[in-house]
Amino acid sequence: MTRRSPTASAGSRRGPRTLRGRLSLAALACAASVMVLLTVVCNVVVRHHLQQQADDELHTRVAAVAATVDTRHTPVRVLETSDDAPLDTNVWIYAGPRLLEHPASAPAGAPLSRAAVRLAAHGDKRCAALDAGAPIRLCAAPVGHTGATGRPAAAVVAALDLAPYRTSAATLLWASLALDGAVLAGAYVLTWLAVGRALRPVTVMTDQATRRSAVASPHRLAGTGRPAELARLGASLDELLDRIRAVLRHEQQLTRELSHELRTPLARITAELDWWRARPRSAAETSATHAVLADAADSMRSICDTLLDDARATARAAPGTADAVATLRRLADRLTLPDGPAVTVTGPDAAVAGVPAPLLERIVGPLADNALRYARTQVGIRVGRADGVTRVEVGDDGPGVPPAFVAELFRPGSRADPEDGHGGAGLGLALARRLARAAGGEVAHDAGCPSGARFVVTLPGG
Repeated sequence: MTRRSPTASAGSRRGPRTLRGRLSLAALACAASVMVLLTVVCNVVVRHHLQQQADDELHTRVAAVAATVDTRHTPVRVLETSDDAPLDTNVWIYAGPRLLEHPASAPAGAPLSRAAVRLAAHGDKRCAALDAGAPIRLCAAPVGHTGATGRPAAAVVAALDLAPYRTSAATLLWASLALDGAVLAGAYVLTWLAVGRALRPVTVMTDQATRRSAVASPHRLAGTGRPAELARLGASLDELLDRIRAVLRHEQQLTRELSHELRTPLARITAELDWWRARPRSAAETSATHAVLADAADSMRSICDTLLDDARATARAAPGTADAVATLRRLADRLTLPDGPAVTVTGPDAAVAGVPAPLLERIVGPLADNALRYARTQVGIRVGRADGVTRVEVGDDGPGVPPAFVAELFRPGSRADPEDGHGGAGLGLALARRLARAAGGEVAHDAGCPSGARFVVTLPGG
């Protein structure tokens, strides 16, 4: 396994950590690359222009001096003019190998004079550079017609000190570098401000998500007036949060339903254990207690399987049928308490529901449990079948449903009177309707019941 060295780890953290800093640094790097390229090209062009300007000045001086050289007679001689002092500055005149004139500051053996001799010996028009303590540029030009020897009658060489030109080029280089620095600093600041302004909506979205719970709040991140990219990002985040809210609501609903449905078998287990521990029991009574506990545990497992199957959206596709009367009689036996209302199940033995038996119990169970809470003496479960539909009616002889509360019956967590002394969390009816609808059926309240309350379950026939 490879290990990253501390130096490499430290180097990877040297860059800016914020998007604003990274974008600003990237813009600075691009601007610096462009500025360096422009500076190099500009200075190369300027140096070439200065050299060309120096060569033009030398050629002009050589041409002016050549006009004073008389090559029509032999020997070649230099004509004197009224003002030829500027022309004689750093000028050499040769007639073949014979030196006619040279600058006073450059005797015949000086390096500058030797360079002039070599340049004049070529017999053509050319220039050369020499570094003799200072940058010097020399240009030569032939004078007169070429004789039988194939060489010109005379040659003029002029020299020019390039130090002023080099100074100008260096000054321009430093000025361009200073300008580059100022431009890059300004570009970085402007980029920093522009990126900060462009990312301001992101900061606002982050602050909004930080100040309030994005999952529990209905606030939308895709606000108006934002750039198209951020608007699409906000819309995507809103869709993601909507899915998260739906998942959380589903999990909360599943937790409430599990706690609601498991309360009854747990109460049976607790009551049975309290009864068994009240005094010594016979082997038969202990065996009966074990049977009740096993039945309650099996009921709890069935509840968990049914609700989890529904949570996985498989309840609608779950195959199976159930003997409705036999299944509901087993349910009634578990729900009936010795000192509680009687639970009766009536209906034809041939009534078959198009759902598995555990699911049928989970649909009808909350309705029967709710009826037992409010019934005075009895709860009736009647099974019928017509037109391929299985119909289960669950009724009681209790006070009935208050008319003002009918519209809230199937809303999760709602109760007509939370202080009426009856247990429950207001989740059973909502669970029954949801499971029935998942199986292709329905649960409804029968408002036409003359006394008590009655709920009607319709399910596909088997």
